[in-house]
Amino acid sequence: MNMPNDHYDLIVIGSGPAGEKGAAQAAQSGKRVAMIERSANVGGAGINGTVPSKTLREAALYFSGLRQRGLFGIDYALKKNLSVKDFMQREQVAVENEQKIIESNIQQHNITLIHGEASFKDAHTIQVTSHAGEMQISGDIILIATGSVPYNPPELPVDGKLVYDSDSILQMDRIPKTMAIVGAGVIGTEYASLFAALGVQVMLIEPRERVLPFVDTEMIHRLRDQLALLGVKFALGSKVTAVELQGDHVQLTIDREQVMTFDVALIATGRQGNVRSLGLEQIGVEVDERGIIAVDERYQTSVPNIYAAGDVIGFPALASASMEQGRVAMVNAFDGKSKQKMSEVLPLSIYAIPEISMVGLTEDDCMAKQIPYVVGRGYFKNNPRGQIIGDMSGMIKLIFSPHNKKLFGVHIIGEQASELIHIGAHVMIAGSTVDAFIQAIYNYPTLAGLYKDAANDGLANLAKWRAAT
Repeated sequence: MNMPNDHYDLIVIGSGPAGEKGAAQAAQSGKRVAMIERSANVGGAGINGTVPSKTLREAALYFSGLRQRGLFGIDYALKKNLSVKDFMQREQVAVENEQKIIESNIQQHNITLIHGEASFKDAHTIQVTSHAGEMQISGDIILIATGSVPYNPPELPVDGKLVYDSDSILQMDRIPKTMAIVGAGVIGTEYASLFAALGVQVMLIEPRERVLPFVDTEMIHRLRDQLALLGVKFALGSKVTAVELQGDHVQLTIDREQVMTFDVALIATGRQGNVRSLGLEQIGVEVDERGIIAVDERYQTSVPNIYAAGDVIGFPALASASMEQGRVAMVNAFDGKSKQKMSEVLPLSIYAIPEISMVGLTEDDCMAKQIPYVVGRGYFKNNPRGQIIGDMSGMIKLIFSPHNKKLFGVHIIGEQASELIHIGAHVMIAGSTVDAFIQAIYNYPTLAGLYKDAANDGLANLAKWRAAT
């Protein structure tokens, strides 16, 4: 690793997915790169938040025996004497291994890693404050990749002991018996299913009338049915108006009337840009009230030499997208003729139990935009691999044009949804049709074969559509 220098071609603030890939992209092009990370460990929320929560999901499935219940018809409770240490052990191993991989990547690209708090002195100069003192470095290009932090409304205080947010929940020292989760977005829904699988009595509270509003409605109905089977209770269209800590439990006031008591609460009301200490206002970088940095299609901010990528620029706030944003931003920054763009085909997954994954348009989108469409479905219960693994509730759903059969969207709920979605995504990237699934040969028995089932169902529905029009 290089030692700190005065001037660099690129300074990257943050070592998460966007920062790491952006820094590596520039270094591969022969640029001198410095990376500033205020935490002791590299990886940002991608490694220290996303990986732990997904690893905990697998631990919940293992310790609860939930997969075996569907496979063997076994109905057994959580393993006895399960400790928090048991629950967190694999999470710690996974995070440490990923951190080592990122550290190795930084070293291999000769990126100078500086630990400390970064702040702008001007558009080209960064001050770094650490326990060792202060230093200043300058750069031709700056990439802000500081990620996001939980957004906690003032009426919902987080103490990290009884009331947690999406960061502090990973340090919970016990498995509670009851839990309230405030916010039914991705984080809230994932944790609701995870803790319910462990036998925790969970109530999911959301001011909107539905969970995950960007997900296809049919998939949400199936998800809610499965969450209900896990024991999750819903309070949709309800708002938590007060939180009070009382001894060893927490008391929530809902809609200023109903008072409920839980062992712990998780506040999952969204996230905000992690920009508080950067001093962006003094250099003219445009930021909204939630700390989200405004960028153009090149990921350039309102200050020409400063770029931003990842969660700090808002939606979609996915590690996969952040990586590509960081890479594309640096290609654009160092090649004046280049105008690389992100792929418009962006798969995303919700790692609930069961998983949901999607790419492209939903039925709701098609109806809102008055786009004619046809749907084809393939069900896990009718698939031999689905029978083997015991997933009787999963489904693949294809949405395509009745005119030219071009694939509009793919939606999956069930085991391995986050893996299966990429088959549909590649068909969409190629601009192909549902015929691609008909022509393909899939190993037998596999869940991937459900694409062929869904395509055949869709073509049958297409014939009905044509006969009716």
